[in-house]
Amino acid sequence: MMYLDGDRLQAIDVEAYRSQRPFPWLNPIGLLTDEGYRRLLETLPNRSMFTPIFGKQRADGKRSHDRFSLEYHDGLDLPAPWQDFISELRGRPAYQDLLRRLLGARSFELLFYWHYTPRGCSVSPHCDSRRKLGGHIFYFNTSADWDPAWGGETLILDDGGRLNFQSAPDFTDFQQMTPVTALGNWSLLFSKTPHSWHGVHELQCPEGYLRKVFIVVVNRFSPLDRLKRALGKSSKGYD
Repeated sequence: MMYLDGDRLQAIDVEAYRSQRPFPWLNPIGLLTDEGYRRLLETLPNRSMFTPIFGKQRADGKRSHDRFSLEYHDGLDLPAPWQDFISELRGRPAYQDLLRRLLGARSFELLFYWHYTPRGCSVSPHCDSRRKLGGHIFYFNTSADWDPAWGGETLILDDGGRLNFQSAPDFTDFQQMTPVTALGNWSLLFSKTPHSWHGVHELQCPEGYLRKVFIVVVNRFSPLDRLKRALGKSSKGYD
């Protein structure tokens, strides 16, 4: 089966996306087929496979983005639906062409991560690494396991072009915050720019609940980064 909905991919207005402010972003519903989303939701990787990342110093004085993280690599023991989905992301021309047109890049490489985030954690405002062209975040909480009152939405942050991307601002430093829809079969596509600020407020879910996302990172192609990954050194290209 195919996981991506070809008609919905084709319907994305590239010019509208690229003219969006404060930077190019889109929060579409249903880029995964209903059946594809259900299969992926039912076979999400177990948290025992994840690495806890808590209290880690980040560049430029930014606060730690605490979470459990799993980075995809060839040979990773995943359920068949997830292996098939990643193969589709890597090889389906319609998706690859969409990324090229949205991001204005002829060549790139895709990296894949799962993040599970518990109560009390947040993602402080940031613009992502220099080598990143953009990202595609798929949300994997539903009304069966998540209450929107707990938070978890990615916030699109507008700095009015004032802030240095290497700074470490607070949410209160932004003139506008736009929350995306992050419950069910919604996703977020965005381009990396010097002002592509985004973040997630501190989660208020009960203990034992987790915010679950799958992230496609679109990086500039780098033979050096590819060599590092082959040697077992992660590029950490997701922030």
